[in-house]
Amino acid sequence: MVGYRSDEYGEAALEHGVARANATDDTLTVVNVSRDADLDAPGFLRGFELEQLRQRLHELVGSKVSIQQPVGADTAAQILKVVEETSASLLVIGLRPRSPVGKFLMGSTAQQLLLDSAVPVLAVKPGQVAAAVL
Repeated sequence: MVGYRSDEYGEAALEHGVARANATDDTLTVVNVSRDADLDAPGFLRGFELEQLRQRLHELVGSKVSIQQPVGADTAAQILKVVEETSASLLVIGLRPRSPVGKFLMGSTAQQLLLDSAVPVLAVKPGQVAAAVL
């Protein structure tokens, strides 16, 4: 499963998730969360962007793809809920740099996912080579 936003960090996570799904022949679930009713938030896919992602994933992985777009104030909780519901075996997330003050004031979704996930979490950064099997 991949936690995805349409930015360079989401793309890095997606690249690793695609490699893993192809190597293991698992279904690739992509989760794109929006905070409560903020469907215009940056990184949340709509319309044409969402259809482009579907087509791209179909070309890369085939028919074993699912895209889910839960809405909720707590992004990490929404992602962890989908991990549980889909019985995912791995969660792949992109890591973005944050200052210590930024982490303190706003919390860290990545930190919450790393600490609270019931499955292993692969945290990646842009520019890292995707490992096929973990």
